[in-house]
Amino acid sequence: MTYQWNWGVFLQPSATGDDTYLGWMFAGLKMTLALSLSAWVVALLLGAVVGVLRTVPNKTLAGLATAYVELFRNIPLLVQLFIWYFVLPELLPTSLGDAFKQSHPVFQQFLASMLCLGLFTSARVAEQVRAGINSLPRGQKNAGLALGLTLPQTYRFVMMPMAFRLIVPPLTSEFLNIFKNSAVCSTIGLLELAAQGRQLVDYTAQPFESFIAVTVAYMAINVIVMTLMKRVEDKARVPGYMGGK
Repeated sequence: MTYQWNWGVFLQPSATGDDTYLGWMFAGLKMTLALSLSAWVVALLLGAVVGVLRTVPNKTLAGLATAYVELFRNIPLLVQLFIWYFVLPELLPTSLGDAFKQSHPVFQQFLASMLCLGLFTSARVAEQVRAGINSLPRGQKNAGLALGLTLPQTYRFVMMPMAFRLIVPPLTSEFLNIFKNSAVCSTIGLLELAAQGRQLVDYTAQPFESFIAVTVAYMAINVIVMTLMKRVEDKARVPGYMGGK
């Protein structure tokens, strides 16, 4: 069987007639970027808080933070996505659940996907933050307290700035993963990049061109993220630590 390559398929009018197939791919790319970046903001902010709580002397707070991490790390991402999209609206108060279910389908899919990706990744970010804080010399915390700073002030002004500089490389991996994990969200109907690629195959029967284009798009995202984060890592590198100059 000889495959008939047709790269011009991307410039053909789509089945809906309101765009080209290349336009579909760009729409999927924009959805992937919007979803991943918004979920990363949630993951970074929440992960930082949970990671700090895992290292505080208060056993109750540390225990709750540990339970949070274990919960979101040990449930598969796809299962979590289904819970957010199908189950949670049924558990909310009736008025709130009905408002969600009556909203625009794309809003429902995007919100559920963002929360799922954000919370799933936040548990992983929390572990990176915890590891960064625990890698600091004990004297830094003691010095901050000895200067008269409170424990929250010591974390804010002494430990956290240093810890975040140390964990830039592992955070880069988590940042890349959130773009790749966004492909899972197509299972609830969100038309992100991977879903648009499959849809293009359904309408054009050109699978090679479609998924080569999807692959190139993901690779381009990864290269851009790695380049930007490499610059951040170079700026944040701490002399005297691993990888420092």
